[in-house]
Amino acid sequence: MPVGFEKVGGMMEFFPVFLSVVFVVRNQSDCIEKMLSEAAAGISSLVCDYELIVIDNASDDDSVFVFKNLTGENGQPNLQVFALTKEVDADTAAWVGLENALGDFVAIIDPLADDIGFLPEMLDRAVNGADVVFANNMQKSAQSLAYRSAYAVFNGLYKRFNGIHLANEAPQYRVLSKRVINFILQHPQPGMTYRHLPATGGFARVNLSYSAMPKVSRAKQLGESVDRGMRLLVSTTRAPMRLVTSLSLFGAVANLVYSIYVVAVGLLKTDVAPGWISLSLQQSGMFFLISLVLLVLGEYILHMVSLSNEGPLYHVGQEFTSARMTRREKLNIEEADPKTHHEPDADPERAA
Repeated sequence: MPVGFEKVGGMMEFFPVFLSVVFVVRNQSDCIEKMLSEAAAGISSLVCDYELIVIDNASDDDSVFVFKNLTGENGQPNLQVFALTKEVDADTAAWVGLENALGDFVAIIDPLADDIGFLPEMLDRAVNGADVVFANNMQKSAQSLAYRSAYAVFNGLYKRFNGIHLANEAPQYRVLSKRVINFILQHPQPGMTYRHLPATGGFARVNLSYSAMPKVSRAKQLGESVDRGMRLLVSTTRAPMRLVTSLSLFGAVANLVYSIYVVAVGLLKTDVAPGWISLSLQQSGMFFLISLVLLVLGEYILHMVSLSNEGPLYHVGQEFTSARMTRREKLNIEEADPKTHHEPDADPERAA
């Protein structure tokens, strides 16, 4: 069975749905043709109709040339390729495929880290009522101690602010129903909110786990991951900015209390150092005003963030679509009813 698709009860289970499968790739021209052929062979026997959507994340090898051949007359059917002009993070790249998907369900797969052979079990849960199905691979690529420490801190903060452990409860390998995708599209920045909304939007979800060795061990860059984590943290919750405004309010109150203390000392004490009262009141008043400014500015930023829309985070430079689309071949075709179908009469006089 291609690409490790497992049989259930001695035979492959068939699902009468239209499935879109999104792959995010970069610099994989040497193996992408084999990967897509094996995936198509397995998926075509799994569902009644499918499409493969490949997001080329600004590859600098000859991937674009390979994709042009794959989408030609004799190439891979049911294939769409979106080649980005610049490299973006995995979540943004995956969203490019999601918003262009037509299927009843959409699977997002990292071909180097996720096991596509686990897809039938995920699809089974989706067809049976789950709007979101997550699959977490228990085997991870080896990363540096600094990366693992920062990763643990980020997930701890995210769980405290949003109530979910993003890595364990909302991994990137997922199957989403069209209803979930339409819900995400209503948000001003779907490319960013796509990462967490399926887990926090109140949809029926299932979390599965499996164990498979990643095909390639990739060391992730700590700097880029920290930047993406901070953007995700501040864009999906108000807690960090609310902490800033709370500290500003605390600073304003503390300086006000200190000013009252300085005045009380000046009234009740006679042996106060010359200039201490005026200097203390000047400093406390200045920091009181600064704290008020930060408080108002923080609240204003919170309000503007909720209303702003910075536009798309990506730009599609080239798009390729298969010349052959099997679902189009099924359109406008009627099968004759054998009970009413009659062979044409060969004798023209009898026909007359």
